[in-house]
Amino acid sequence: MTRLILGSQSPRRKEILEYFSIPFEQISSSFDEDSIAFQNNPEEYVCAISQGKAEELARKFPKAIILTADTIVHKDGKVYGKPKNREEAKDILQQLAGHWHQVYTGVTVRHAKEHHSSFERTQVLFHALTPEEIDLYHDKIAWQDKAAGYAIQQNGSIIIRSIEGCYYNVLGLPVHTTKLLLAKVGINLWEHL
Repeated sequence: MTRLILGSQSPRRKEILEYFSIPFEQISSSFDEDSIAFQNNPEEYVCAISQGKAEELARKFPKAIILTADTIVHKDGKVYGKPKNREEAKDILQQLAGHWHQVYTGVTVRHAKEHHSSFERTQVLFHALTPEEIDLYHDKIAWQDKAAGYAIQQNGSIIIRSIEGCYYNVLGLPVHTTKLLLAKVGINLWEHL
């Protein structure tokens, strides 16, 4: 079987892909995400970053099948990535509290000269949050490596009021989109249950 590389350092993406019996290696891409400017189109933006990650890894591993993803939070024309520090994380939660926002994940599968990209979009509604709750959240939840500095899983879910769409998209690897893209390069996830 052709070598499959998950081009991500995310433990959540690794965990989701491990739901299936397909062997893979996890190798982080060194692609500079800041080299892609946001042009007010979140779908194109996440796909461009996931493509950049895949291309960077394909140069190192030209015979492998490369799977990459990028996740952002979007609200009112603004993109929220991983917060640089706690103050930024706190500011983001204050802006999102009590409101709907969108989570986009771009997924790319690349093999030889073939590359396929798509995206998933999920709507998330937060509860209203007090400043004390936001401080407590950042005391207790690992926020540093997550888009918009929040976790939807486990105790991080305390701020989630409602979700419309794919839960795994918010975790960082939408299963349905990943399944469709892997099928284009000959990997059928149904055979790896």
